[in-house]
Amino acid sequence: MSDLPRKAVTRTAKLAALPLGFAGRATWGLGKRIGGASADLVGRELQQRTAEQLFKVLGELKGGAMKFGQAMSVFESALPEEVAGPYRAALTKLQEAAPPMPTRTVHSVLAERLGDDWQDLFQEFQDKPAAAASIGQVHRAVWHDGRDVAVKVQYPGAGEALLSDLNQLSRFARLLGPLIPGMDIKPLIAELRDRVSEELDYGLEAQAQQAHAEEFAGDPDVLVPAVVHQCEQVLVTEWIDGIPLSEVITDGTQEERDRAGQLLARFLFSGPSRTGLLHADPHPGNFRLLPNGPEDPESTKSSKNSGSSGSSGSSGDKSRWRLGVLDFGTVDRLPDGLPSTIGESLRMTIDGEAEAVYELLRGEGFVKEAIELDPDAVLDYLHPIIEPAQVDEFTFSRGWMRSQAARIADLRSPAHQLGKQLNLPPAYLLIHRVTLSTIGVLCQLGATVRLRQELEEWLPGFLPEPEAEAELGLDPESESESELDEEGSAAGA
Repeated sequence: MSDLPRKAVTRTAKLAALPLGFAGRATWGLGKRIGGASADLVGRELQQRTAEQLFKVLGELKGGAMKFGQAMSVFESALPEEVAGPYRAALTKLQEAAPPMPTRTVHSVLAERLGDDWQDLFQEFQDKPAAAASIGQVHRAVWHDGRDVAVKVQYPGAGEALLSDLNQLSRFARLLGPLIPGMDIKPLIAELRDRVSEELDYGLEAQAQQAHAEEFAGDPDVLVPAVVHQCEQVLVTEWIDGIPLSEVITDGTQEERDRAGQLLARFLFSGPSRTGLLHADPHPGNFRLLPNGPEDPESTKSSKNSGSSGSSGSSGDKSRWRLGVLDFGTVDRLPDGLPSTIGESLRMTIDGEAEAVYELLRGEGFVKEAIELDPDAVLDYLHPIIEPAQVDEFTFSRGWMRSQAARIADLRSPAHQLGKQLNLPPAYLLIHRVTLSTIGVLCQLGATVRLRQELEEWLPGFLPEPEAEAELGLDPESESESELDEEGSAAGA
């Protein structure tokens, strides 16, 4: 197995060949149709060949190519079903693994960063990687104090590869657009490129992960492994076992899907409120379903799998299962939590307050000053998107996701025309992508989720102020009466 291809000319050549391959297959498809083959059959075969080549190249190159592929994979639910089938297998391969770098390279990085006696830090170290991702791979080991740990080793030249890939991908972003209807690929690539330096900085990642680990310590719903050691290009964290979310998606029972979906929604909205950070890489490879409660640690030891055993063999009270969260390389720093504008506009949209929603969106820059839109049309555009928040319980599905994508992608639809006139302020870019990505995963799970419950508890502005105070056990009226009593007493004194 070769090292991460680092030479810009090599990586550029591989990526540059993709559009040529797409064009070649289109010509081949036209030839088959002229020869009498069914257009539908040819179309499906064309999609399958395109998907296989695209994601084979992205996976081999790792770096920014694979990072882009992982970001795309969560939107698979938006594809029409006749197209989604061929893509699904190719996309999910990117969520868990990529070709590993050679053992000699791993040992070289560890010796350079941890010292020539790096092996003394471990009681055991498995040379075969447990997972390989876009800029590094993970090895299972036993730390010198006996703890099971995950050792994340960054690929040499990962930074150069990331930038090279994303620059090249941006050049033919328009050709990739049809992969996900209704999604503008170029801003996604630009946003990934802007965060390259953070992604490469294991120091920042360690800080973000430890902040989450401390906040969620003992939490009944979420487990974040603590940081054990960190230095340049190497990050050592506690190891967690569990069922990869990709396996729950493919083989999970409905009960497991629902539990995973509820916990995913809970983590998305509670994380910023509790830590001031938003986990910004929500593809299924970064999550595990842990079949045990916090007071039942022994049950995990009997089913250690690191992703090897499926959910069909799991047991126990699924209402106590937790969500294991990995990879904090990309986070959005939100010291005040999610912006209250999101909750306020969502609540007012549900209540049908068209003018108020419009003014709030204009004030935040979602509607530019030079553009005038009909507030009722904006409300009509938003209502289908926020359907999951309008009911106590909502079943996310690929069909629902496809209907939303088709509505926005249809050039003739009012939704498409209005969507083109809306603006996404930079401060909301990552929040928007993370929310869409999480919804994409919920649709892949086909989970029934009490989303409104999570919004009421964690999203600032979603509850009107009196209701929010009541949630905290405060009675605004009695509080004001108390203040009047105090003022009266003071006056009497």
